[in-house]
Amino acid sequence: MQDQCLIFVYGTLRKQQNNHHLLTNTTCLAEQSWTNGQLFETNYGLPFLEASLEGRVYGELYLVNQAQLEKLDRLLERYKGHGQEIHYDRVKKTVQTDTGSHQAYVYMLPKKGNKPGLALIAGGDWRVHQLLKESVDFLYFAYGSCMDHERFEQSGHAHHFQKIKGCGILDGYHLRFTRRSVNGGGRADIVEEQGTVEGKVYEVNAKSLPYLCQREGVLAGYYRPALIDLTINGMTVENVLTFVVIKKEAEIAPPLDYLNEIFRGARGYLSESYLTQLKEQLKKSFNLNI
Repeated sequence: MQDQCLIFVYGTLRKQQNNHHLLTNTTCLAEQSWTNGQLFETNYGLPFLEASLEGRVYGELYLVNQAQLEKLDRLLERYKGHGQEIHYDRVKKTVQTDTGSHQAYVYMLPKKGNKPGLALIAGGDWRVHQLLKESVDFLYFAYGSCMDHERFEQSGHAHHFQKIKGCGILDGYHLRFTRRSVNGGGRADIVEEQGTVEGKVYEVNAKSLPYLCQREGVLAGYYRPALIDLTINGMTVENVLTFVVIKKEAEIAPPLDYLNEIFRGARGYLSESYLTQLKEQLKKSFNLNI
């Protein structure tokens, strides 16, 4: 419809954030979307996106109508809080999703005017930044070789992954092998498209993060931390940490030793129907027999 438009949100309008209620009755088109720029936090806890060709800012893409957009404008184009008046500029930017690019409105740091003290959020993800700043314990969703306990034991970090909550079911995503490893072959990724991904859910604490980030190649730019909502034992659980590939390529056949780690770790936790489906996918896509 002509009175509808796309809007990319990256801060307090995102899921589980304090202004998300303003997006009630809108349509979320993508949870894992991004645009170029840098993300900053003010000294009183509000995020700003600044235009930049360097870096990415992650957020969610919504379809809104004109009345809903005007409601957002009233909040963000002249936001008043903590005794200060802050102006956001609403501009159109290119926003990327796992299935393509879109032109969407984004509320950004103005080029002129009041700019309170700003601190760069290196990862570009406000929700992840908030979780890691405020939480000591959290849930972690593993869907690839990080389900394999033998790998944890070999690395000397098995003590971080003793509390297994069960099988997590992630709807609206598909397991793909979109990263080419330096050691050869594809590595697992969750891509936001029609489908379901199962994985192991662990309860971990912040002490496990350096190992997870090193193993996932976060500093090297291979994977990034992201938050998802999933189902465990029939109950919806929010703000579960996982890792997704940053620069996705066309699917690459994974090596057999890597697949053996996935299936070894999945045994006894993931459903037989899901594992059968995954074997069929590997046969169809790469002519691999597991």
